Amino acid sequence: MIVYELKIKGKQTQYQAIDDAIRTSQFIQNKCLRYWMDNKDSKVDKYALNKYCAVLASEFPFADELNSMARQSAAERSWGAIARFYDSCKKKVKGKKGFPKFKKNCRSVEYKSTGWKLSDTRKAITFSDKKGIGTLKLKGTYDLNYYDIKQIKRVRLVRRADGYYAQFAIDEAARCGGSHRCSDCRVDVKVESQPTNQVVGIDLGIKYFIADNKGNVEESPQFYRKAEKQLNRANRKKSKKFSKEKKKAKIRQSNNYHKARNRYARKHLKVSRQRKEYCKRLAYSVIQSNDLVAYEDLNVKGLVRNRNLAKSISDAGWYTFRLWLEYFGHKYGKVTVAVPPHNTSQNCSNCGEKVKKSLSTRTHLCPHCGYTEDRDVNAAINILRLGLCTVGHTGTYATGDLPSWAIGANLSSNGESLNVESSSL
Repeated sequence: MIVYELKIKGKQTQYQAIDDAIRTSQFIQNKCLRYWMDNKDSKVDKYALNKYCAVLASEFPFADELNSMARQSAAERSWGAIARFYDSCKKKVKGKKGFPKFKKNCRSVEYKSTGWKLSDTRKAITFSDKKGIGTLKLKGTYDLNYYDIKQIKRVRLVRRADGYYAQFAIDEAARCGGSHRCSDCRVDVKVESQPTNQVVGIDLGIKYFIADNKGNVEESPQFYRKAEKQLNRANRKKSKKFSKEKKKAKIRQSNNYHKARNRYARKHLKVSRQRKEYCKRLAYSVIQSNDLVAYEDLNVKGLVRNRNLAKSISDAGWYTFRLWLEYFGHKYGKVTVAVPPHNTSQNCSNCGEKVKKSLSTRTHLCPHCGYTEDRDVNAAINILRLGLCTVGHTGTYATGDLPSWAIGANLSSNGESLNVESSSL
């Protein structure tokens, strides 16, 4: 599954219609969740929620205006949260199990195979439901003429701080209508590449974004840290225009407040895009230079609970880098191995003895063999050794799981499309 994202251009009334469709999708999603909470004893499943969408359409006229498959897509979002909760309970995950929550600020609405139609030139898309979105122009460098219409499984409209976007989820192995797989309609993301006869182990850190076993390091860009003063200034300007009296009276805030809020959101969006593009290009470079890449299987969600390092870890973007590393590894036929991170920084890469050190100690000095090396480089050597031991037994992914971008046809719930490539790659 690959995802293409194009910016859409339309009139203000069309943007308001998109916002209305997003609110309706959120309403159906929350209603389905309430229906499940009120009928737990009757074993409500995915199909029951889909049927409940028809009940909501008959009861609420504004819900009936939304395309039927878009309503089902909203119900599937609710069921996705419920299924994850059930899965956490079955696996007996420690701590909170992720009980589904009601949504209050959705930013997207998703259509399946109906309710939309691309123009002959594939430069415009028309939505035919009763919301009145109409025809929107598509702006971008991606050419949708390369793909068959039947390969586009999902279309999502996303609202961001700098405008509205359309995402197209394209199936890699779509069928052209028959029972066979048509080679002409197949989207193959894999690209043949020449072997480099190189292997690398990389350690992710805060001081250095990555350090490999050969001693090469890449400085952490710290996009958020560099933009923090501007972000705080924009946040203060936004707060000054906020009225507590209007909030208590449930009156809409002033236009100046919403303008300041949009400026603040744009700055955050810029930082997010800078981080994503940096991770993308660095992962591409690592994959192109090596045939095997070993890296740490870090639990980033658990690491950010450290209140002293949470901002630095979030600013680094380790998880985004891993996603792109796995995606490019799949595309170019390279081996990517995620290894357990336990004691990779503590063990000596020369003699194997454990040398305890605090996080502030940046140099590895082994008292057993006298080996001296940078802490991150020592960890990278251990990671490569573990990766080489693992790859012959469990395949590409040490955990036995497929990368997240390769699972399912649904787009990510927050509107992000992690496997959208830059036109220059």
